[in-house]
Amino acid sequence: MNALAGERSPYLRQHADNPVDWLPWGAEALARARARDAPLFVSIGYAACHWCHVMERESFTDETIAELMNERFVCVKVDREERPDLDGIYMQAVQLMTGHGGWPLNVFLTPDQAPFFGGTYWPPTPHHGMPSFAQVLNAVADMWQTQREEAVGAGAALTKHLREQSAMQHAEAELHPELLERAVAGLLESYDPLHAGFGGAPKFPPHCVLDLLLRRGALDAAVATLLAMASGGIFDQVGGGFARYAVDRTWTVPHFEKMLYDNALCARNYLHGWQLTGEPLLLRTCRETLDFCLRELRAPDGGFYCSLDADAAGIEGSYYVWTLAELREALGGVADEAIAYFGASEAGNFEGANVLRADGPEPAQRDAIRGLLYAVRERRPRPALDDKQVTSWNALAIGALAEAGAVLGDEVYLDAASAAAEHVWARVRDARGQLLRTPDGVGGFLEDYAFMLEAVIGLYEASFEERWLTRALELADALLERFEDRGQGGFFFSARDGEALIAARKENEDHPTPSGGSSAALGLLRLAALTGEARYEAAAVRAIRVSAGPASRFPSAFAYLLCALDFHLADVLEVALAGEQVDAFARTVRSRFRPHVVVAASGPLLAGRGPGAYVCRRFACEAPVDDADTLERVLTAASGSKAGDSGQAPSG
Repeated sequence: MNALAGERSPYLRQHADNPVDWLPWGAEALARARARDAPLFVSIGYAACHWCHVMERESFTDETIAELMNERFVCVKVDREERPDLDGIYMQAVQLMTGHGGWPLNVFLTPDQAPFFGGTYWPPTPHHGMPSFAQVLNAVADMWQTQREEAVGAGAALTKHLREQSAMQHAEAELHPELLERAVAGLLESYDPLHAGFGGAPKFPPHCVLDLLLRRGALDAAVATLLAMASGGIFDQVGGGFARYAVDRTWTVPHFEKMLYDNALCARNYLHGWQLTGEPLLLRTCRETLDFCLRELRAPDGGFYCSLDADAAGIEGSYYVWTLAELREALGGVADEAIAYFGASEAGNFEGANVLRADGPEPAQRDAIRGLLYAVRERRPRPALDDKQVTSWNALAIGALAEAGAVLGDEVYLDAASAAAEHVWARVRDARGQLLRTPDGVGGFLEDYAFMLEAVIGLYEASFEERWLTRALELADALLERFEDRGQGGFFFSARDGEALIAARKENEDHPTPSGGSSAALGLLRLAALTGEARYEAAAVRAIRVSAGPASRFPSAFAYLLCALDFHLADVLEVALAGEQVDAFARTVRSRFRPHVVVAASGPLLAGRGPGAYVCRRFACEAPVDDADTLERVLTAASGSKAGDSGQAPSG
């Protein structure tokens, strides 16, 4: 056992039996590197990462390689989901060095944390032009012994470049609708009209892009993408939920790991798509995705776990795929109908087996077929569960469940959202009341605060319980105090009172998840609309201005920032509800996707108001209406033809 045995991260504990003398990132590792005058070898990955597991099996369990690592380096293992700050800095460094990145991320540092060499996966023997891992280790160690000045100089130069990039400031852009129009046009140019989605293989669920397109009324591409994903192998046709990405253009063969954040964001996309179109498949996919999260990722304490692995018993995808013989044995008399529906064949589409799609006529007994297959699948070796609870990802799940629960009138979803939020508030804060990244982990990062801000605003609008609005105000104030760049605008990824690393990074671009800065901007704008607090809006607008120029040119990387810009430029409606008809009024507001509406039934918007529904702009309200049908007409008229507020009402 090495020093990782006592860590909370399942990913780190997976390496506790390695012969490598791994240390977690921290003061001990840094002090040991200085004392030994040895470079740090920092390997960053996560529990559901297939190639991380491959490199561990091939190299980190090899006694000869481990001896070399221990003799010549201080070896540090990092879970990127626990420490996205380290991952972000050193990923940027490796991309600058090599032109690409990925996981496992392996980087060599001076004892002062400066990166001077790095890469991703290295095989145990030379392969396809790649050196072996042992060759890399020996070359770097020899460089440290014989070319120390060059190594230290390279690290210093790269650190200087990282700091300059972090401090680089874009010119503030004028915020006008043409930025959004240009961005949407640019996104649609990359649309794949044959298979839907954007670009070629691999294809990731484009959560933030879909959010923007739905807000802006670009329904054809957005809805076609949602339908293609729901019918493809990237969606688990048996158990629900989405894999992280498809390796092909057709959404057929996934990389099988299933992440909490993907499923929370997908569920929200599908809910909005259904609100705009009434398409039943979109609603069903939303529900089956949320049900997967509740069934397989929800912890007994109400929080949510991170992910399910791609591998089961060391074999990628084995839990999810089916041969024809297995389908026939499981389904008996309904096998032929199911095989046609799933598009299964003798040859299969993944190593002789079938990733199931929804390609054919839907069987009348679809739910029963899924139940039979699920029961058989549960007897197989299961993928490993990463039972970390990451605050930002929990916040995404809370937001999706709260909104779906309110729109669909589903108390199960609402209760789950409320329980998870209470869990975060009770167990994932420090003695000062500040958010943590994980229970008992390091302090929270920008995305933890920003996503949680959006989540509790959503819970308030779903339940009208004033405690959530109070907590939103607390989070917003802490976010501004600890993360805002008051001089140049925008937000730092790490809190100003957090651990000092080699660069203070800002996060403006979306990954699979929205960027923390963009989420902060949208959350602050919504909170300003609910409370009238101008300082929240001012901070949000400063953040949007400094990134709006690049966002309009590279919209796929800044789609969530463009969602915040869309809200800022919209004629936002504040709907205040009071009296005995609050529930009926709220159902009317939620009957369509209205991204430019905030709704309250307590708090500042209701100050001094009698019964009725009030439609307001910047707290100037029209005369109240006293029935839901009239409210619908007023909302429709007030919205005009604004994109996103006038889709087809769902039919069921």
